Amino acid sequence: MATSYLGELKRKQISADEAAAHVKSGDWVEYGFGLGQPDLFDRALAARVATLDRVKIRGCLAMRPRAAVEADPDERHLTYLSWYFSGLERKMHDRGLAHHIPMNFGEAPDNYRRFIDVDLAVLKTAPMDEHGFFNFGPSVTYHKAISEKAKTLVVETDASVPYVFGIENAVHIDDVEYVLDAGASAMPELKNPAASAVDQKVAELIAPEIPSGACVQIGIGAMPNAVCELLATAPIKDLGIHTEMFVDSLVSLFEAGKVTGAHKATNRYQMTYTFAAGSKHMYDFLDRNAACFAGPVDYTNLPNHIMQNDRVISICNAAQIDLSGQACSESAGVRQISGTGGQLQFVRGAYASREGKSFICLASTYERDAHRASRIVARIDDCNIVTTPRTDVMYVVTEYGMVNLKGKSVPERARALISIAHPDFREELERQAREYRLISRAVF
Repeated sequence: MATSYLGELKRKQISADEAAAHVKSGDWVEYGFGLGQPDLFDRALAARVATLDRVKIRGCLAMRPRAAVEADPDERHLTYLSWYFSGLERKMHDRGLAHHIPMNFGEAPDNYRRFIDVDLAVLKTAPMDEHGFFNFGPSVTYHKAISEKAKTLVVETDASVPYVFGIENAVHIDDVEYVLDAGASAMPELKNPAASAVDQKVAELIAPEIPSGACVQIGIGAMPNAVCELLATAPIKDLGIHTEMFVDSLVSLFEAGKVTGAHKATNRYQMTYTFAAGSKHMYDFLDRNAACFAGPVDYTNLPNHIMQNDRVISICNAAQIDLSGQACSESAGVRQISGTGGQLQFVRGAYASREGKSFICLASTYERDAHRASRIVARIDDCNIVTTPRTDVMYVVTEYGMVNLKGKSVPERARALISIAHPDFREELERQAREYRLISRAVF
């Protein structure tokens, strides 16, 4: 390592308490994304939160409880806002301690560069390398844009952060004001629930639609990952990966010899992603692996980039879909459960790709408070958020079948979606469809 960089590193090193002392009342403090959120700094800020007021913390997909938020349970001193809720942030939201910021994920870097103020940013990175760079690890997303926009940039280095290859994946010490060393703490792991019988059935319907040489995007959840696991044993080859989130099932697919990327137009022979969350095995797989390419989220998620690859396959979840095809994937009425993320952009990018396909997956029913209800509904619930408009939805899949809505009228869509609803709800859905004049008298 160059001596000049070591000297500069020593000059810029401060303690977590010293870093937290830079937060002033009224500041926008940026915590960044997922695995890149700070922990040592967070605890130090929690210790002095009562001395501050009107502080806004902006984060996304927090994977550990946020100490500063927990230290202010009445929101008297700070407010926490997130672009996309993790399970932890959803629980914070239910307690009134987290608030959502709507965004198409692929627009995040541009949002920061054009519209967003950042007084202090604290990002977790790998330790400085021999060239003076702090690698963002598997949280590349929009961290380069944050580093450009922050008035004061602090990096919290952690030796357990995987070192990833790609673009816009690091910041140089010349552009960092302060460095705090967190030593080495185990990366938080994310475990998908085991695939249910419904997940397996949906996967069995989608898998035959994916040809050899296809370029695959896998979303969050057991259902999309069940597709990936099924492909690992399917008679298929030369898959490419261009996705938003890197998940454990992609490692399984690669290790099964199904992924080569030989037919990709961008990052040929590499698996492209913008962030990862999963097991230690996956983090070890990503570390200094030339088969993987981590790019900023405007590189992975903007449709004009996605469509450059042929036969793009996008597989995402929905929580509810109405008979005209509107897909609600991020809320349950007024309760925010996740975020828009990259779903809409991958749906559009896959459609624009030559021979591309997008799949919206959902179980036909759900149960809440011992009450079973249909996820396919005549009209979306009051205050529910439409993530993917009906004009963009292509394939919809439940355990009862798969339908393609492209080119179909509202009456045709209604009948198609009723056909893949749970049999117990089909008669009522048809009655409602007629009541709302979604189904015409004509025979389709």
